Amino acid sequence: MASYFRWDGDDLILDCHLQPKASKDEFAGLHGERLKIRLTAPPVDGKANAHLQAFLAKAFGVAKSQITLESGELNRQKRLRIRAPQQLPPLDGLQRPN
Repeated sequence: MASYFRWDGDDLILDCHLQPKASKDEFAGLHGERLKIRLTAPPVDGKANAHLQAFLAKAFGVAKSQITLESGELNRQKRLRIRAPQQLPPLDGLQRPN
């Protein structure tokens, strides 16, 4: 199992490293033991966090309200909870438990 995520019942807990002000929004492999995510939003006034929630909501097929920032509000290292993801993007090791 990859170290950047874990399942908590139907919820997915995702540890990520955020790179704001990138040229495009994308999953960018691993950064240590975290999933690196590049976002076009700047890291000011919560814009990057809001953009991250929207990006993940689209990738996992859920509403933005189903993405909760659990830690790292003012940091590049973040932990997010995705409540009952409807789809899984093609990321290494990411799968539902049996």
